[in-house]
Order: sequence, then C-alpha cells, then structure tokens
Amino acid sequence: MKTVQDYIRTIPDFPHEGIMFRDVTTLFSDPRGFRMAVDQLLHPYMDQKIDKVIGLEARGFILGGAVAHQLAVGFVPVRKKGKLPGKTIAQDYKLEYGEATVEIHDDALQAGERVLIVDDLLATGGTAAAGIHLVEQLGAVVVGCAFVVDLPELGGRKHLTDMGMSVHTLCDFEGA
Repeated sequence: MKTVQDYIRTIPDFPHEGIMFRDVTTLFSDPRGFRMAVDQLLHPYMDQKIDKVIGLEARGFILGGAVAHQLAVGFVPVRKKGKLPGKTIAQDYKLEYGEATVEIHDDALQAGERVLIVDDLLATGGTAAAGIHLVEQLGAVVVGCAFVVDLPELGGRKHLTDMGMSVHTLCDFEGA
C-alpha cells in the first residue's frame, strides 16, 4: 500500500544546485494520494473546535481549501505582500537568502476564533511563524500547524514548537 511520501517526487538541483526539491504536484494530481494527504492532515483535528483553516501561499491554498471543506469551516489565505485586495496587516520574515512579507486581510479572523494553519512543506518554519504572528495579531488562536512534508534538518519543527505550537506532519525527507 502506498504512503503519502510515495506520491511525492524529488527533483534534484531545483531551484538551485544542491537542492532536492520535494514536488507535491504529483501528490495533488493523483486522486488517491491527494485524498490520503487531506484526510491525514485533518485527522488529528477532527474532534477539536476549529473555526477557520489558514492556507499559506501557495500550495497551502490547495491543501488548506480541501481541509477546510472537509472540516466544514471557512478558509483564509495568507498571501505574499500586495496580492490581497482589501485592507491587510503584514508580517516580515527571513528567508534563507533575504526577507519576505506575508499579509492577511485585517477582517479575516475574529478575536477568539480557533484556526489550523496548513501548508505543503515545513523547512525553516519562517513562513508558518509569520502566519502565526498574523493570526495572533488579529486575536485568534492557532490550534495547530499541519504540513505534508517536514525537512527536519532545517529545524522548522523545533522553531514552531519553541513558539508553543503543535506540529503535525505526514512524512519526512532528509536533506534540504
């Protein structure tokens, strides 16, 4: 029987030499693999009160939308700076080489709402940490962070757990 990891292909030297890119598009394109991933992402949260699912740009939109649908809750995107049309709040974060900014609509969450953050891959945890800060600025509560892939060597899980977050991943890949 196939696992989620079996549906993910590795592309060497993309986008730079020495990087082993974990391509989840092959997971998304297979109906059994995609359903398996969505079901496994939401399983630990089935008995928890969740009001919204946050999807981190961009593959987190695909997964987060599907998880929100299955949980029968709303979906909220966290996007790169300048991509949302309404009034937003922003959070800067560090990348391996440089910095970036993500935003959320300032009315996307209500104080006290309980949210699940979803993305395809956990590397350093920078994007997820920025998303957590945005959620908390709006007064909502993060109940967990769920990812398909964890790259343990990059320390993202530790970064998020040091922030007090619960982290759920479906598979690990060694190497960056």
